[in-house]
Amino acid sequence: MPRQKISPIDIYKLLPRTNCKECGVDNCMAFATKLVNREVTLEQCPPLMKPEFKDAHQKLWDLLRPPVKEVLVGTGDRAVKLGGKQIMYRHELTYVNPTAIAIDVNDEMADDELSKRVKGTESFSYGYIGQNLRLDMVAVRSTTGDAKRFGATVKKVADSTKLPLVLCSFNPEVVEEGLAVAGKNRPLLYAATKGNWKDMADLAKTYNCPLVVAAPNDIAMLKSLTRTLNEYGVTDLVLDPGTFPKEGLGDMLNNLTMLRRLACKEEDELVGYPLLGAPISAWVGYEGPAEVAAWNETVMASMLITRYADILIMHTMEGWSLLPTVILRQNIYTDPRKPVAVEAGLKVFGTPDAKSPLLLTSNFALTYFTVASDIETGKVSCYLLVIDTEGLSVESAVAGRKLTADKIGDALKALKLEEKVGHKKLIIPGRAARLSGEVEETTGWQVIIGPVDSSGIPGFVSDKWPKLSA
Repeated sequence: MPRQKISPIDIYKLLPRTNCKECGVDNCMAFATKLVNREVTLEQCPPLMKPEFKDAHQKLWDLLRPPVKEVLVGTGDRAVKLGGKQIMYRHELTYVNPTAIAIDVNDEMADDELSKRVKGTESFSYGYIGQNLRLDMVAVRSTTGDAKRFGATVKKVADSTKLPLVLCSFNPEVVEEGLAVAGKNRPLLYAATKGNWKDMADLAKTYNCPLVVAAPNDIAMLKSLTRTLNEYGVTDLVLDPGTFPKEGLGDMLNNLTMLRRLACKEEDELVGYPLLGAPISAWVGYEGPAEVAAWNETVMASMLITRYADILIMHTMEGWSLLPTVILRQNIYTDPRKPVAVEAGLKVFGTPDAKSPLLLTSNFALTYFTVASDIETGKVSCYLLVIDTEGLSVESAVAGRKLTADKIGDALKALKLEEKVGHKKLIIPGRAARLSGEVEETTGWQVIIGPVDSSGIPGFVSDKWPKLSA
């Protein structure tokens, strides 16, 4: 049965149907619906984990398993999950396991440069609407072909970071030297080809590591290698159909799209694996300004993220390149069914007292963090009342009746804000001005219409609040 057509009834028939609520859901039918929507996992049903339901559990797993296999790279807290996708198009459900980004180092780098790149990769962090955006992996490339030198480089990297590694060489003897020092950390091996597949497969089996299968611009060969490796006993695979800059961009995108379509729409198990993209190829053979190569790499990375790549290998460490890449990734991998929201309630900025202003906003994450940033940048000491608008922006919430006088009144009472602030004056966003009269009638508070844009809050509070609070 195509996974897209699975109904809650199909799932419900295989559940224990005890309505025990141990899963945290009211009944088994509701749990079945959440399973279909991938909002819960089978393991959250304790009765289903009992031996007498073993067959039902297996049938449910077969029904619900993703068409793109999930592959684990690394160990510990920073381990990375690749793949696991249920659908081809984001609007159908949601994407899981955001595209992992690996930054490369090689065995020709001096120790200080190597250390700088590894530490820079591990420490990269950017706060974005409540999310901490990070880089995920380090790709160690053998550019010398010297097995001992590669092993020494891998040891330096493994000793200095807990990030998962990608060991990159087509020479099995070189890869084996790296595995001798980092094999216990479950690195991703790059790569098996039609010429070296058996030796690479032996390494993957010996060290229990996932393996990349590479067949540039040859999907038939990629499927043949996958079938051979599966029969040989290697099933944790990642597929590399090739990354081609310039004239090859069309082939690159077509290959990625065809592979994901075959997996998700045709249920072709031979291509149901995570996909690898290597925008680092923008640097190969390039002799011009580094900024141009980095720009080309960034453009390719954005194409690969939007066209189903589950892992990228990149070279540049420039912030202007990495920031848009990780932000694009985050935007694509949010749940399209649920607005990104923050917890409603009272937020405190600076050191406010009873005479400090009380402002209001919605709990849409982008709105909240924009407002919070402008308040913090302007060094405004104030209280901020965040209303639960179900993740809608202020203007949308007002239009959709998710931000109402009754909701504001309920929040003021529940949080006992009249006692906290020592006054009954509420500053609302300019975009919610139409609610001012209704709020005053409902709450008994004086409503002050603030700026339309939150960037105006510092100036508004500085210029007008002293008079308004008198």
